[in-house]
Amino acid sequence: MTFHPNSATLKLTWRKSSWSNDSGDCVELAIPDGPATYVRDSKNPSGPALVLSAAAHSAFITATAKGEFDFGLL
Repeated sequence: MTFHPNSATLKLTWRKSSWSNDSGDCVELAIPDGPATYVRDSKNPSGPALVLSAAAHSAFITATAKGEFDFGLL
């Protein structure tokens, strides 16, 4: 995993998570042609974007589905 310091400079189409809510706590993804997935905070479109390999993205989705990131915040 790496990061891009200013996701606004990337010429990508960003999609907001279907789990987004009105609180503004949203994640956006961009999946261009190629082996990487980009992830950013929708409240900060000029902020950094995580750059995930296909394997890292798969591991992230699997861990999320298993609740590994649920820290009692919801």
